[in-house]
Amino acid sequence: MKIDKIQDGACLTLVISGRMDTMTAPDVDKVIKDGLDDVKELVFDFKNLDYISSAGLRVLLAAQKIMNKSGRMVIRNAGESVMDVFEVTGFSSILTIE
Repeated sequence: MKIDKIQDGACLTLVISGRMDTMTAPDVDKVIKDGLDDVKELVFDFKNLDYISSAGLRVLLAAQKIMNKSGRMVIRNAGESVMDVFEVTGFSSILTIE
């Protein structure tokens, strides 16, 4: 998995490539917890995300809870397999997906 951070003022975009699973989700969690000071919009760009597991979903849920207090969180460019996971788990109704 690869994480690219793009900071544009109060907007932080995380471009996640590869797989967000039990082994890699803690890396995303650390980036989020260490980098949300003064962030009003958190964007996950999943155009290169191949797979997300329940561990990745937990990270997204935790990030959503944080951002509900200080701004907004958006998922962009989720592929078909990732969208299938969001729909089956009900996350498509919890998350803002563009």
